[in-house]
Amino acid sequence: MAISHQIKGSIEQASWIRKMFEEGVNLKKRHGEKNVFDFSLGNPDLEPPALFTELLQRTVNENLPGRHGYMPNAGYPETREAVASSLSREHGVPVSKDEVVMTCGAGGGLNVVLKTLLDPGEEIIILVPYFVEYLFYVGNHGGCCTPVKTRGDCSLDLSAIESAISSRTKGLILNSPNNPTGRVYDQESIGELGRLLQRKSSALGKTIYLIADEPYGKILYDGKRLPSIFQSYSHSIIVSSSSKELSIPGERIGYVAVNPHADAVKDVVEGLVFCNRTLGFVNAPALMQRVVRHLQGVHVDVAAYQRRRDLLCDNLASFGYRFVKPEGAFYLFPETPIDDVAFVRELQAKNILTVPGRGFGAPGFFRIAYCVGEDVIEGSLQGFRQVAERYMRP
Repeated sequence: MAISHQIKGSIEQASWIRKMFEEGVNLKKRHGEKNVFDFSLGNPDLEPPALFTELLQRTVNENLPGRHGYMPNAGYPETREAVASSLSREHGVPVSKDEVVMTCGAGGGLNVVLKTLLDPGEEIIILVPYFVEYLFYVGNHGGCCTPVKTRGDCSLDLSAIESAISSRTKGLILNSPNNPTGRVYDQESIGELGRLLQRKSSALGKTIYLIADEPYGKILYDGKRLPSIFQSYSHSIIVSSSSKELSIPGERIGYVAVNPHADAVKDVVEGLVFCNRTLGFVNAPALMQRVVRHLQGVHVDVAAYQRRRDLLCDNLASFGYRFVKPEGAFYLFPETPIDDVAFVRELQAKNILTVPGRGFGAPGFFRIAYCVGEDVIEGSLQGFRQVAERYMRP
């Protein structure tokens, strides 16, 4: 075989989003782009805030010596200081630049964290439904994933998490707002989770890390607030990016921040810096570091995503679809009345592209990424209704 068996298997396991995207390309060729309603990718369609474009142009025109050269592998000190100041305000915990490492997006950041923490065979708990790449990020660094189901309302099942923790558990990845459900875990649950991890760490005589994957942390609806991971648990690490909040996913700019109260925090940060270099990222993009330094607290118009959520949810609920209404991000995860792959094929026959829930470890559901124009949502409603009439009771 030309490629490794592991990578071959991983490609097949991760193929659902890719398959739906590729089929969408073919449908658009046959029917025209305006007649195909593509909800397959979480690729934000909103343009970045005007301030981003202004700062980008200004930064490009700056005549700074060495502006295209290497910087410290952790990132520019002034950028890390800006991120640390923002985190300190948000969390009420004094974070310094020395606890921040700039990374190539949240995906790069998660790989740096996992490379730093994992010994071969150690386990990371992931919550079902999950972002499928977690499986491969953990596997990249010799670890194993332990999937734990959430409750029917997509909230944390703390008893199930406790049962899954073993002597091989190194950490838990918490994605809130969640992809694919849009669920935001509440302060009480996060506090209980922190206390649970503290008890288990003490009982096992080892540190269990809480890794918060928060790229959607600024996309929140109905006045919702994101609980502070740093206040809830000492041994916590935040991974985030500007991809969704500024609509710049292709620029690959993010960060990792370690709770200043975590065990061996200096060792952890030193490991992150080393892994950022040796995994081949070397450092986060210099230009984007200089731009986002001035954009802490700035984000796209979240109200636009909320309007789309409401338009989609109100109509689908009236057709008989069952789901937990998203509290953040831009995904909806309804139940399917039949096999999820078969149901997605029924929608595809109406030129509607979605992703089966089994791609997120949750057969019997499907994901709709509503980071699309309202015209796309409105155009899809007749097809959603027709499929519902066949399988669902309003």
